[in-house]
Amino acid sequence: MSVGQRETGAGRLVAVVVTCNRLTQLQVTLPRLLESPPGELHAVVVIDNASTDGTWAWLEAQIDPRLLVRHSPVNRGGAGGFAAGARLAVERFDPDWLLMMDDDARPEPGALRAFHALEHGACEAVAAAVYFPGGQICEMNRPSRNPFWHGREFIETLRRGRSGFHLSPADYAAPTGRRVDVTSFVGFFLSRRGLEMAGFPDPSLFLYADDGLYTLGLSRAGGRIRFEPTVRFEHDCSTFGAAQRGQFRPLWKTYYYHRNLLMLYRLAAGWLFWPALCLILPKWLLKTRAHPGMRGRFIGLMLRAVRDGLVRRTGVPHETVLRWSGEDAGV
Repeated sequence: MSVGQRETGAGRLVAVVVTCNRLTQLQVTLPRLLESPPGELHAVVVIDNASTDGTWAWLEAQIDPRLLVRHSPVNRGGAGGFAAGARLAVERFDPDWLLMMDDDARPEPGALRAFHALEHGACEAVAAAVYFPGGQICEMNRPSRNPFWHGREFIETLRRGRSGFHLSPADYAAPTGRRVDVTSFVGFFLSRRGLEMAGFPDPSLFLYADDGLYTLGLSRAGGRIRFEPTVRFEHDCSTFGAAQRGQFRPLWKTYYYHRNLLMLYRLAAGWLFWPALCLILPKWLLKTRAHPGMRGRFIGLMLRAVRDGLVRRTGVPHETVLRWSGEDAGV
């Protein structure tokens, strides 16, 4: 962007994309982002997490002046990628807003224009409405309210479970948005004011729930996150496995999923976390049945995850987690 060129709406917006061995998805996402004019999207920072599928060579061949790429020689997970990308974006571009996304997620046409048209002084962050390519709501990216902070949601959660605190289809169809407490890093717009309140993402979380912990922490610090149904994203998460249905492939993901989720539950529930833990742990252990032939390793990873989650220990090297799982390859 040339000096003096007018920014649109929210000001200078910089996207942060984290990628690892999903070149075909990145080849859709990056052009989609760069279709937006410079007034809507000032720059794109891509963090390549030690890809081995030709991603780095393809990125090196891209010539758009708005693109900044960094290659990590080791896989630092999604959390490490977002932490590095956010820091690099701030250092190089001094953005008014950051936009976080995975390599398999991208704004629908007109989404960034819709974001710039919002009233940005009313919030510190914006959560997009995320859909599968077929048009269905993407469940894994459905924002929510913390039921332990809101009486109505708490009662509805006791009655209806997960649907009691996650946004409903009616919220997605509404003409205006509403405030939420937790959301994902797919279509997450973070203002500089929000970044000052919450700090940079924690790279030690590696994978899973890092976005939930970050956004809930922002809300706890007084940051206002607003779900906006007019800002639509597509998430082609066809590579997402059966992890949240009980089976983990590769097995090492067991550790990060349960450790980080335990910390998220504790942050959300406060003192109610301890009675809730008595309900959570038996359900988690039942997942052992979904791992025939590897049940011993699964239980070992689960117990380590619970131990480290309870004491908030996040500094375990990824190589150690791989050794615990009996595997020798990363993501």
